Amino acid sequence: MKYFIIAGEASGDLHGSNLMKAILAKDPSASFQFWGGDRMAAVADGLLMHYNQHTVMGFVEVLLKLRSISANLNLCKQQIENFKPDVVVLIDYAGFNLRIAKFCKQTGFKTAFYISPKVWAWNEKRVHKLEQYVDKLLLIFPFEVDYFTKWKVDSVFVGNPLLDAISIFVPNTNFRQQNKLDQRNIIALMPGSRKQEIKRILPKMMEATQTYTSYQLVIAGAPGVDAEFYASFLNERVSIVFDQTYDLLNQSIAAVVCSGTATLETALLNIPQVCGYVGSPISYRIARLLVKIKYMSLVNLILNRDCLTELIQKELNPINLKRELDAILPGGAQRDRMLNDYIELQTLLGGKGASNRAADVIIGMIQKP
Repeated sequence: MKYFIIAGEASGDLHGSNLMKAILAKDPSASFQFWGGDRMAAVADGLLMHYNQHTVMGFVEVLLKLRSISANLNLCKQQIENFKPDVVVLIDYAGFNLRIAKFCKQTGFKTAFYISPKVWAWNEKRVHKLEQYVDKLLLIFPFEVDYFTKWKVDSVFVGNPLLDAISIFVPNTNFRQQNKLDQRNIIALMPGSRKQEIKRILPKMMEATQTYTSYQLVIAGAPGVDAEFYASFLNERVSIVFDQTYDLLNQSIAAVVCSGTATLETALLNIPQVCGYVGSPISYRIARLLVKIKYMSLVNLILNRDCLTELIQKELNPINLKRELDAILPGGAQRDRMLNDYIELQTLLGGKGASNRAADVIIGMIQKP
């Protein structure tokens, strides 16, 4: 059977790769074409477009890139028509993938949307697009189940695929030696996966942590961002590792994390963290008008309470960040409480197996007359 998969960022590439592995275990003759990244390309041939060539975030940034976005949409549609897949799997990346879902409905291709657009957070009218264009919606957060019962969307909860990714993680016992790190405690700096957010966030992380001279500061380099981009941030106190985020977290005593999937990964690996985000001023003002959820981090959203401190825009400054980081380092007032919250978080998300359950649903769609 033939699968066309679209993932638009690093987290989608991770989940897409695990989904492809699960599909191949059940359908060994599966043929793939996909938009994704290095992880998906490592599973099977068929990479047509790397996410770092087309991903755009932020309201203003999207407006500035409308021409290239339109060209990419047309290219993707043509590739789907040429490949004639049995199913098109759309992984997150809602702005792009909802347009592809509409095209697929109009041209007769089945669609599975894996990792729902965050319609519960903002722009709820997109639910109507899900109702009209998506054949099956695969949910990964427990709170989404109740939300989608009020809409005419064929949805199913499959669990969170991060649990699968973490369950197969085997720590590298030579991580420090291979990366020329000493035995001091590590504070991980995770400034995001896109150049525009890294430029805004990493300098603030660096400034706030410059007084932690007894710790090693190690940046988690983003997939698809070249080492030269980070060169100006490195010195005798600050190192960087690429494609080793889980090993870095596993060796860290605490982390400062850009809001996004990384906050959930950090929590599932039991590392206390401070969450921060800085967007362009105009995009942030627009978001404040549109976004209707109380929390930005997935950890707080799932628990529905304050677990992580969220430092957004001007709040992400050296004074605030140092105060919150002190609170989660060993001996800090919030460290034990946060680690206890992580136990509840894992319970809410359920066990591993999301990728297998998602593969079963998707293959079942093809087999269903």
